[in-house]
Amino acid sequence: MARCPLCGSPLDWAELINQMIAKEGGRMRELLGDRGEFMKAFREFVFKCPHCNGEFYGRNLPEEEVEKVFDLLNEFKGSIDWENGKVRLKLNSLLALDVMLRKWDEKVKGDPHKTF
Repeated sequence: MARCPLCGSPLDWAELINQMIAKEGGRMRELLGDRGEFMKAFREFVFKCPHCNGEFYGRNLPEEEVEKVFDLLNEFKGSIDWENGKVRLKLNSLLALDVMLRKWDEKVKGDPHKTF
């Protein structure tokens, strides 16, 4: 899971997206319609860590997780309360579940590159 690149504290993905919504406003709806534009905007966005108050660019966070967050926000209708500018999903929980399921799937199917 994503950690602050400055202090190492775990980050809440919903809070990060809320920061983007607060600053990007209506443009955020457009960004969620285009993966490439969202990724570009995310990489260049300056986030503020809620733990150390330090600022860092989105490009310092795991890109695989950013892509999954984009998918989750688009997959679940009503995932963002646009009136109040807040994410409704528990993104960290959904990301953890996704990782757990992928690992389980790998374990069940086995590693095709592993030789005995």
